[in-house]
Amino acid sequence: MQTVVLAAGEGTRMRPLTAAQPKPMLPVAGRPLLEHTLDRAVEAGASRLIVVVGYKADHIRDHFGTHHCGVDVEYAVQHTQRGTADAVKKAEPLLDDDPFVVLNGDALYDQTSLKTLYSSGPAVGSYRVDNPGSYGVLQLDERDDTRVRGVVEKPANPDSNLINTGAYVFPADAQQLLGVEASERGELELTDVLEAVCNRESVTAVPFERWLDVGRPWELLAANEWLLEAAPTRIDGDVHDQTTLEGPVIIEEGATLKAGVTIEGPAYIASGATVGPNAYVRGSTYLGANTKVGHAVEIKNSILLAETSVGHLSYVGDSVLGQRVNLGAGTAVANLRHDGESVSLTIKGERVSTGRRKLGIIAGDDVKTAINTSLNAGVVLGSATTTEPGEVLTRDRWE
Repeated sequence: MQTVVLAAGEGTRMRPLTAAQPKPMLPVAGRPLLEHTLDRAVEAGASRLIVVVGYKADHIRDHFGTHHCGVDVEYAVQHTQRGTADAVKKAEPLLDDDPFVVLNGDALYDQTSLKTLYSSGPAVGSYRVDNPGSYGVLQLDERDDTRVRGVVEKPANPDSNLINTGAYVFPADAQQLLGVEASERGELELTDVLEAVCNRESVTAVPFERWLDVGRPWELLAANEWLLEAAPTRIDGDVHDQTTLEGPVIIEEGATLKAGVTIEGPAYIASGATVGPNAYVRGSTYLGANTKVGHAVEIKNSILLAETSVGHLSYVGDSVLGQRVNLGAGTAVANLRHDGESVSLTIKGERVSTGRRKLGIIAGDDVKTAINTSLNAGVVLGSATTTEPGEVLTRDRWE
């Protein structure tokens, strides 16, 4: 089935990690987030892929080209992000006069449920959450709890905890319904198209066993945890005979593990990465291409993007470090609140609870810390920021 994948947004909630690349291209378990979504779409039954691009579109085009897993890839451009209905409308000239699927390029869907969605006719993916007021809540028919009547966006008093996952199967004539009016927040919403379809025919709510909207930095960590948990062990790199490997570990060709290194998987070590000597890596960690983890460094449950270096005598836990970050000797990241509360993070100028008791720092590209820097849990470092020797940083630094 022809499939439209939305990947045009700027990813402002993921800043500073998206300052130089689109959110769907951020790495998760060794590959861009969007690549995992396209993989699942093809396996579920996508016959054509139409990717809607916008922000830094060339990153996506250059990576995927015109084919993915044997399926044709085409691109539509949304120059100005005016909402999801507008994004799909930009893809309309490329659509055949047939039913079509719409997926978000920055979301993960469990494979079994996605296959069910593809075979369910007019449908929308549904998922149960603890905080439905932060999402679009699906309204179900009182006589048939599998049939959708509509969606209420971020209700103050939700009727249920069943939410819209942003995965749809639309009938062919839904292409004529994409010209919706702007919502109260000034966007053209695909949920308005869904409601119009619901008024014309039966739309099924397909329950997803697992789903993750990867919109904020800690959700990138959650995505990495999800996809690494079932990763098979593969050792193609250069591993010293005094290295200890436990659990599922992927070591790409070109990676080097030196003497005294301990890796407790799940972990993914990309090509060109160097670990050790005497380093400790554990807990759903991804070390990107040409990263360096040096002597007496511990990395726990973190993502290090390409060419980042944590050279020696440092600790990084539950953190995301952008490209070309360099942490000076003795840099220590705090990643735990001792009062039992969740760590908060600044998103678009507001402090937001992450729901995670353990969370370290988010560092943009080209950040550099001086020796013996201490970074508090939930600190965000904007691109190219620096610290002074011995500095204790308890607040975000953006410049």
